Amino acid sequence: MARVVAVVPDLLFGSHVQGALEPAGHEVVLAGSEAVARAALANGADVLVVDLAADECDGAALVRALRAEGMLGAARTLGFYPHVEAPARERGLTAGLDLVVPRSRMRREAAALVERLLAERGTMTDDEPGSRPPAQGGR
Repeated sequence: MARVVAVVPDLLFGSHVQGALEPAGHEVVLAGSEAVARAALANGADVLVVDLAADECDGAALVRALRAEGMLGAARTLGFYPHVEAPARERGLTAGLDLVVPRSRMRREAAALVERLLAERGTMTDDEPGSRPPAQGGR
């Protein structure tokens, strides 16, 4: 079981993420804002999920800031974006998220994506569109 903090301001999609992860045995804390995410992360997390296209919270900037402040610890990061918003994808990749996927894939495979991040604590090797190795292990 992993503790997942999901920064997903869209309540409907956040509920979907929670509904996919909890039956897989994960504890999910939904955070609709940066302040709530920071409070949840203060109690630790294994995975941080962020919406890279949310107007309410800049997920890429949040990950960058949390990493710089040392608040992420060993938590893995997973970002998702609408497939038509390539700039959101690029922001996630530039911020060094461990995995960046289209929203449709997040909807279908949320539990599998979290499991993958937990299993692959080293360099990611996924060449699928929308994902890449973390910035620190880049190619």
